[in-house]
Amino acid sequence: MLCGLAVILRCDEFSNLFSTTTKVKCLSDAGFFLDTPDVSGGHTIKNLYNGVVQLQCFFPQNLISEMKTPLFIVNAAYDIWQIQSSIAPPSADPSGYWHECRLNHGRCTPAQILFLQGFRDQMLRAMEEFSNARKNGLFINSCFAHCQTERQDTWFADDSPVINKKAVAVAVGDWYFDRAEVKLIDCPYPCDRSCHNLVFR
Repeated sequence: MLCGLAVILRCDEFSNLFSTTTKVKCLSDAGFFLDTPDVSGGHTIKNLYNGVVQLQCFFPQNLISEMKTPLFIVNAAYDIWQIQSSIAPPSADPSGYWHECRLNHGRCTPAQILFLQGFRDQMLRAMEEFSNARKNGLFINSCFAHCQTERQDTWFADDSPVINKKAVAVAVGDWYFDRAEVKLIDCPYPCDRSCHNLVFR
């Protein structure tokens, strides 16, 4: 099973392994990594992957609009892995100003939340063209989370995160079985009370 970014990078290639009569759709969970400056103005995520791959083709924002295979993206607008590893990593925050916010969104200052809202806005802008295609689906919630399809409590439980009263599993099912066009984008933090936010000590 491929997860997140690997799905976006390999979905069309995977689809080409099957005959054109085979229905193939891909689901990416927590793989929409943005090529965006970190809190110091640097490019931590680019540096992380530099030399490993051809960077222009690595970031989903440069790939998703060209994909031929239907794709459903599940992503937290405030992806905690991206906050901790590429937006506000210790290397970009030598003074430790972001330390508490990195571990617990409840400890973020208003200025830090504003910065994270900017990240969310950038993510949504990067998905605009992709979301216009009927074949594609979205579930972008305003949670501080990462990987929401691998655990029952965030996938399909009585208290799973929802957008418009739809849990991730229901949204994906509606899209996969062509029951509905699914483009669910949550309102900005802190409006969503259904989140299972990750908090680190």
